[in-house]
Amino acid sequence: MTQSKKIALTGGIGSGKSCAAQILREEGFPVFSCDEIYAQLLTEEKFLLKIEGNFPGSVKDGKLDRTYLSSIVFCDPLKREELNRLTHPAIMEKLFLEMENFPLSFAEVPLLYESGTEKLFDGVLVITRDRKVRIEALKKRDGLSEEQAIARIESQQDWENPPLGAYVIQNDGYIHDLRIKIQKFLENLV
Repeated sequence: MTQSKKIALTGGIGSGKSCAAQILREEGFPVFSCDEIYAQLLTEEKFLLKIEGNFPGSVKDGKLDRTYLSSIVFCDPLKREELNRLTHPAIMEKLFLEMENFPLSFAEVPLLYESGTEKLFDGVLVITRDRKVRIEALKKRDGLSEEQAIARIESQQDWENPPLGAYVIQNDGYIHDLRIKIQKFLENLV
C-alpha cells in the first residue's frame, strides 16, 4: 500500500482558505476541514466536559457558548494557548484518520503554524491576502467591528511574511485568478 500524501491548506482569517478549499474539491481532491472536525467534537459530551473544566461557564445547556469563550481567549493569549492545547490534538487525531484513505488529500488548517502541526504534513499551501481586505471581509462576514477583526487577525500567525518552505498563493479576490493559481500549484504537485 502506498503512503498517502497530506497537504495542509492554511492562511490568515479572511484570506480565502474556504474558497481555495472549494476549488480543490471542484478539481476532484478530498478536502477536510479542522473547523468541521471541531464542530463534530463539540457534539461530544466528553469533549465539552474538558472545555468546561478548563473554562468554567463556557458550556451552557450542553452546548458551547462560543461568544463567552471567544471573549476569554481573544483577550488573553495564555487562555488561547490553553484552549489550543486542549483542542488541537483531538482535532489532528480525527483529521489524520479521515485523510489516511486517500492517496492525496488536503486539510484546511486555520492555525497550522500556531499549533506547531505543520511538520505532520507532506506540504503546506498558504493563501495570503491584503490585510485591509481581510479586515473588511471579517467585518462583513462575521459582523465584527474593525477592532474585533484586527484583534482576530493579530491573534494569528504573521501572514505578511509567510513561512519558508510553504507554497504561497496571493488571493487578489478574483475567483477565476485564484482557480488558475491553484491549478498551477496542482500541476507542480502532481
